[in-house]
Amino acid sequence: MSDADARRAPHEDTSPRPVVGILGAGKVGTVLARLLLAAGYRVLIAGSGAPSKIALIVDVLAPGAVATTADEVARASSVVILALPLGKYRSIPAALLDGKLVIDAMNYWWEVDGHRADLDDPRVSTSELVQAFLPGSRVVKAFNHMGYHDLDQGPRPSGAHDRKAIGIAGDDVGSLATVAAFVDTVGFDPVPVGTLHDSIVLQPGSPLFGANLPAAELRDAVAAFPATDRGRAVAAAR
Repeated sequence: MSDADARRAPHEDTSPRPVVGILGAGKVGTVLARLLLAAGYRVLIAGSGAPSKIALIVDVLAPGAVATTADEVARASSVVILALPLGKYRSIPAALLDGKLVIDAMNYWWEVDGHRADLDDPRVSTSELVQAFLPGSRVVKAFNHMGYHDLDQGPRPSGAHDRKAIGIAGDDVGSLATVAAFVDTVGFDPVPVGTLHDSIVLQPGSPLFGANLPAAELRDAVAAFPATDRGRAVAAAR
């Protein structure tokens, strides 16, 4: 194994892996697909149209993943990651995700989503909007605050001195624990930051957005959020 492979390899775990589906075949979606494949998961991935439209992208950027439809991703996956532009969240096949764990890796970008007051309201996190649209699913925020280059280059074995952390947030304790184990398996330290309401600390506008930090520093940044300009603005709005 090369030094690069050793750095990227997650800790060894021979337990069976579920099928993970990704809705969104952009930069974040294909990076996450690569991380999951390296960790031994089976990966299904869908874009916004026919599978043939993303098949070449998937073959090149995430070889081993299967390009399919959004409905098939929702039906066949044990865990589904949302990596779509946030403005398209209402296109998600909600009924097919009933009873499933859904990881929300989406962010609001006005350049992509347009100016949307509902997606930029400090009184509510965007993951709360997603959970409201997916009432039968268990939504956990994760993988949204770290840039895709850092995600791609960041996986390290458990206990590595230079391992980075991923903030996670959710309302269901069991789902948070599942996602924490999931994050660890793909090569990062999970750092719970609170409920979906609290997940605004991971959104664009927060000093934590873009954070590529070890776990202790990420926890410190979460603790310091209320004293930041964004933290004060959120507190005043709420």
